[in-house]
Amino acid sequence: MLNTAIKAARAAGAIINRAALDVEAVRVSQKQANDFVTEVDQASEASIIETLLAAYPGHGVLAEESGQRHGAKDSDYLWIIDPLDGTTNFIHGFPVYCISIALSVRGKVEHGVVYDPTRNDLFTATRGRGAFMNDRRMRVSKRTRLNECLLGTGFPYRPGDDFAGYMTMMAEVMRHTHGLRRPGAAALDLAYVAAGFTDGFFETGLSIWDVAAGGLLVTEAGGLVGNFTGDADYLEQRECLAAPPRIYGQLVQLIGKYSKFATVAEKMAVHAAAPDAAAAQ
Repeated sequence: MLNTAIKAARAAGAIINRAALDVEAVRVSQKQANDFVTEVDQASEASIIETLLAAYPGHGVLAEESGQRHGAKDSDYLWIIDPLDGTTNFIHGFPVYCISIALSVRGKVEHGVVYDPTRNDLFTATRGRGAFMNDRRMRVSKRTRLNECLLGTGFPYRPGDDFAGYMTMMAEVMRHTHGLRRPGAAALDLAYVAAGFTDGFFETGLSIWDVAAGGLLVTEAGGLVGNFTGDADYLEQRECLAAPPRIYGQLVQLIGKYSKFATVAEKMAVHAAAPDAAAAQ
């Protein structure tokens, strides 16, 4: 099954790479404010679905762009795909985007593939069998001090997002870390945590297809993934925190109070932190 996902990811990557040669000719549509879809997303998604269902016609597929399940509707096997994570980057020719494919079996993610077509980097994981980048075993960073860590994140950009609250959280995180990066493709951000390129990642507003494959990469590389409070049942909670175990605990202590699942007392601490955050900017 993992090999089929790799085949599907590489075929979709070829479609994306061809389109990237003349990105200005790509047709773009707007799903909502600052949220775009291109004909390349749609072609990539169609190719992935065709490859997966040709091999496993009894499986289901949950796809981002078509917004519905394909294949068998009641199967225990569900493929979760993001055909082009980082569409805004792609539209601008900024070469940070990827394909994400995960297989969930009875609600648990068992296989994950994240493929970066611009660098030909392939990240794979199977539950209980480890995580790999281009066939080399990955492990999360060994850093244990938060002030030495480089973290990835994503900024809120949709209508209704709490931008002010996120800026307060980021200001607090930046004071306690070595640096903060916002590449713009969550699945690739998670793959980079698994590979040890960054020491952690946090973001809100994410969907299951953004985190399903990348989350498995992190856990199979020895890291932890959950929501901001540390709850491991994060896939559909629209917030994600990933890091090596010792850094993960420190990040939960730092940003857990910003979670929508935080207690009232924890949320009150956010207001206490806001003046300090404003002064740091």
